[in-house]
Parts: sequence; C-alpha cells; structure tokens
Amino acid sequence: MNNKAERITIAQRLSSERIMTYPLKKVTLKADVYMVCLEHALSTENFEVMGLLIGDNVEGVTSISAMKISSRSDKKKDRVEISPSESVKAWEEAERLTKELHKTMRVIGWYHSHPHITICPSQIDINTQQLYQTMERSFVGLIFSVFSEDQTTKEQEVMLTCFQSCHGSSKEIPLEIIYTPNVSIWCCRSMIELPQILVQEEKNVAENYKNHPDILVHICNNAVYIQALCHITDMVTKPLVHALTERLISNKKSSVFLQEQIDDLKKLLINP
Repeated sequence: MNNKAERITIAQRLSSERIMTYPLKKVTLKADVYMVCLEHALSTENFEVMGLLIGDNVEGVTSISAMKISSRSDKKKDRVEISPSESVKAWEEAERLTKELHKTMRVIGWYHSHPHITICPSQIDINTQQLYQTMERSFVGLIFSVFSEDQTTKEQEVMLTCFQSCHGSSKEIPLEIIYTPNVSIWCCRSMIELPQILVQEEKNVAENYKNHPDILVHICNNAVYIQALCHITDMVTKPLVHALTERLISNKKSSVFLQEQIDDLKKLLINP
C-alpha cells in the first residue's frame, strides 16, 4: 500500500471511531447531488454505474452534499466494481472540500444503478455495504432504479432507496432530498467529468481488443467502440452541453438584471 492510500485508510479508521455516538436517524441528500447521480445512472441502461458520496454526520443525521463519479474497473448488468485508486480519489476530493468549505467532509456513502430491475439491494450489494460499514459505521448506500416501466401507465419511472447492511440483510434508512436553488461548483465539475470518464472506460475496453489477428473481428471491435462513443455523445454530451448553455444564458440575464438593480440603487443614493 502506498503512503497516500495508507493515509486514506487511517483517516477512514479515525473517522469511524469518532462518529456514530448517535444511531443513524436519517440521510439528507442535496438536490443538485441527486441530479448528478441520476444523470450518471441514466447514462447507460446496459450496465450498472457507481460513484462515492461525500458529506458529514452530525448527531445521527448523515448529510450528503457532494459526490465523486467513479470509473468502473468491471461493468456488468448485475454488478459493478471500482478500483482502490477510485476510492483514494474520492477521499482526496473530500479533503479538498474540507479546506474549501472549512468543515470536515468525508466519503460517507456510495451509489449505484439498477437498470431495468427493482431498487431492492441484492446480496452482493448488502455484502459490499457491510464491507464499507466496517470502515465507517454511518456509511450508507443509495440505489437508483432506472429504465423500468410503471405497470399502470407504461411510462418509465425512477426509484431511489437508501439502505445499510444489518445482520446480513438490508435495512432501509429514511432519506430526504434537500432543495438547492443552485447547482454547486463541485457538482458542475462532476457533470463535466462524466463524459470524459465514460469515454475513458470505452478506450480501456477497446485497448484490450485492438489489433486482433482476424481482420473481421478487428473491424467489428472498432465498430462497437465507435458505436459506444456515439452513444455517449448522443445520450450524455449533447444534453449536457445544451443544459449548460441554457444555464449560461440564464446566468447572463440574471447578471444584467442585478447590474440594473445596482445602478438604480446607486441613483437613489445620489439623488434620494
């Protein structure tokens, strides 16, 4: 284990020792974090996605106010894995936010998606959650069920649950989504990083299959890779660019309006 990873592990152990003086009562999730997690979950309906949640715990209430999208080391329809280096990146982000916000921030949970299936945690999810809880007793898991249809309306629905592991089974934790009038800068950074992470994942997979001796297999592999990049562009990058462009236009209008308000107030000060 390198020094950086060792430092993170020690920080996790110390955090777990000083937390959970109070039993976990509920979890609050900021709306902008919810939005980015949901965007990540909706980026693919073929495989699960995963990320780590950042926040703090005060008197039995876990507050999630940031997140870190994780690059998958393995992706399957029914499970997802990340490398230890991704956990280190999340703890580094928590340390950076601690300095920026002047309050202690830690990796306090994880989220992943269940495309086309229920939000109920699988036994693998419960085991993974139990492993996290051995490091941090207040650690929680979020599951986003996406691309499922409502049996009555036949429309797609999104469901979300928060859970912990308890004696080999899952225990649902009360979850409250807190309204945020603006999208935080760290959530904006996560949204911008999402297409880059997805593209890098596809590059890593393509690298394993490049230069196949069979020319037809080689052509097929390249076609699959290009198709995956086109999907990311169509489903993630284009909507993101559109949303950020609209937000920029809105911010510019707000800036003009506020400047007019400032000018009017200055006139009142000069000529009361």
